[in-house]
Amino acid sequence: MRALVADTAIPRALYTLAASRLKHDAAWTGSRGVLTMRDIPTPALPGPGWAMIRPTLSGICGSDLKLLHVTGFSPVLTAFNTNMRAVPGHEVTGVVTQTLGTTRVQEGDRVIVEPILRCAHKGLADCARCRAGEYHLCENLAAEGSLHCSGQGIGFGERVGGGWSEAIVAHEDMLFSADGIADERAVVAEPASVALHAALRWERRGDTAVVIGPGSLGLLVTMALHRLHPDLDITAVGPPSASPSGPPPFGASQSQRAGAARMWVGPPIAVLQQAAQLTGARLLQPRLGKLPVLDGGVDLVVDCVGSAQTLDMAMRMLRARGTLVMLGTAGKQKVDWSLVWWRELSVLGTVVYGQERDGRRTFDTVREWLTDPGYPADMILTHRFPLDHYAEALDTASAGPRAQAIRVALEIPPA
Repeated sequence: MRALVADTAIPRALYTLAASRLKHDAAWTGSRGVLTMRDIPTPALPGPGWAMIRPTLSGICGSDLKLLHVTGFSPVLTAFNTNMRAVPGHEVTGVVTQTLGTTRVQEGDRVIVEPILRCAHKGLADCARCRAGEYHLCENLAAEGSLHCSGQGIGFGERVGGGWSEAIVAHEDMLFSADGIADERAVVAEPASVALHAALRWERRGDTAVVIGPGSLGLLVTMALHRLHPDLDITAVGPPSASPSGPPPFGASQSQRAGAARMWVGPPIAVLQQAAQLTGARLLQPRLGKLPVLDGGVDLVVDCVGSAQTLDMAMRMLRARGTLVMLGTAGKQKVDWSLVWWRELSVLGTVVYGQERDGRRTFDTVREWLTDPGYPADMILTHRFPLDHYAEALDTASAGPRAQAIRVALEIPPA
């Protein structure tokens, strides 16, 4: 089968040098980069309960781009995935083409794929986290088991494959029906589940929330918060390069449609001034340092960027005992954490999705939402390209707002 294969065994120093000379094209142009189109063996069904899926659409995630650009990840995370080659693509919707002893799916079914592999899928005894239903935090990520596959799951290795190809394999309990859901909405299920899980990390205390980052995850977090808390006052924070007095930036109208009451743009000082005005807080100027801090502030900030600048800004605008949810894939960042202890802030990490406190899996809830036309997920996928045009797709995804792109997907043609 044809597949895009990422070879992460290329020495980082050599790859970074190539990328600096050839810009981001080095990541996916011919033999010069880490990503190439190849013919590889079609993955075999590992055993009973497994199905083969031909992807129809597979999204390009920010983490995929970071993998290809070799940027943004902390070296410590390489301990959890030992795969040197991977077929990327973990945002997948497709059609079941083959099954082996399945009871939940059959050939011809349209499905949404939850890409996470848990202990049971690898033939391992459940770890403490999988026993607790927190399989997204599985303690055996680095173990291969009888599946001979380490890592988080689909899109992170070769054994089960990834969506940027003509076939993947998944256990039937990783599959959710896409009946009644158009492909362009179904492919959004994975990032929508990431966003919902992040929104559910907050146990509501207060009425004001700020979502930093107007990209796909920021929009989906805004949708989730608005659907969970219709009376919550939500503000989106857009690009710092935009002028507060200029025309609305790309993403402003989408943020309001998603449920935000407004969008703040501009450098951190402008955002903090607007936060103070909204909440009636005062701006306190430190004797040392340039940026002010609020004496009051908002109740929740969800940071979908995870940079030193956004983390610092988030803590300065939170009220005492406010909550910061870190959704952006922050790596090494130099941040002053003094306000965490000084104001008793709660800083919560969030990763992917799983089984929530109500006992439902995140994907179950999102699948239900996707069947509701009132859930505006159709705004997320803005571009789709045939698999053969992957370089153009990756260029567009990397350009983001400059290309008027929110989410980009690769389209795999029928066999």
